[in-house]
Amino acid sequence: MVADESRKRLVQLSYDRIDIPAAYQFLQTPGAGGVAVFVGTARQWTGERETLSLTYESYEPMAFKEMHRLIDTADGKWPIQRVCLLHKLGEVHPAEASVLVGVATAHRAEAFVACRFLIDQLKAQVPIWKQERLTDGQKVWVEGNYPSKSPNS
Repeated sequence: MVADESRKRLVQLSYDRIDIPAAYQFLQTPGAGGVAVFVGTARQWTGERETLSLTYESYEPMAFKEMHRLIDTADGKWPIQRVCLLHKLGEVHPAEASVLVGVATAHRAEAFVACRFLIDQLKAQVPIWKQERLTDGQKVWVEGNYPSKSPNS
């Protein structure tokens, strides 16, 4: 993993597995009293459909630009000390991590809300596409990666 020069953000698109311990280690900083980490994993079942694997594709130059823009937006709303946006490309199997969003802030409430904002916006705005390979042999492009509604909205 390679962080930017400021050591404040870590943005990665990779065909390698997401290194969750390394991401958490990056987020640790003495001024952060709250570290929120969301790890999205491939699920085996979506309704009645059983998934063998997912394949993620991206237009990488635009995705990186958009990921950095999202961090800039979040940094303008919350006092973020460190942040990670990591997404796996290529094939992902059930229970394997496909995305990690992590935020370190002085207080937990800010870490939670910034992390939620970043995963929702990443799913809605970053050009990363997902195809499901199902047990019946079908390959289905998944559409509609829109932010989920929070229980309070």
